[in-house]
Amino acid sequence: MKNGMFAVVMAALLLPVSWASQAEKTTWRQATDAELTALLPARAPVEKEHIETEMRTASGIVSNRGRYIAGVVLITAGYSADGKYSHYLVVQSPVRVGGVALTPGEYAFGWQRDGDALKVHFNVATTGALVGTTDAHLIAGHTRVESLRIWPPGDKALIQIGRFAMPYVMGEE
Repeated sequence: MKNGMFAVVMAALLLPVSWASQAEKTTWRQATDAELTALLPARAPVEKEHIETEMRTASGIVSNRGRYIAGVVLITAGYSADGKYSHYLVVQSPVRVGGVALTPGEYAFGWQRDGDALKVHFNVATTGALVGTTDAHLIAGHTRVESLRIWPPGDKALIQIGRFAMPYVMGEE
């Protein structure tokens, strides 16, 4: 009888701890079009320019804590950034894309074809300072071509550009 009572008391004490740890876990979902429109600029500040964005290409994820990782294609024709940048990215939670650690901030990234991969370079949007470079690899099988798609970490944990993708890992907030 004492062992049974001890087990009930311990379960009653540990249950709230279990609920608290579940409540603190960060979960991510696909951001809605309205959320992306409110977050991403119509003209992204990239170096000394304010480059128009193509909002119908916007993609992103949002956490249950209201943090976003979202991006959009830049319309670079006629700008000095033409060829150097193709996308604008807002990061509100630390993330490692391939081998590149991104802290909360705004980034511009572009790519160059390198055989069966893309060499993707991430730069601080306002200064153009290089943060790092990683590879995006061809997605196996038949997949829909996307200008940009950021998959929630529970689904695929990928950032897709065209038929290529880079894996990412969420950091600690």
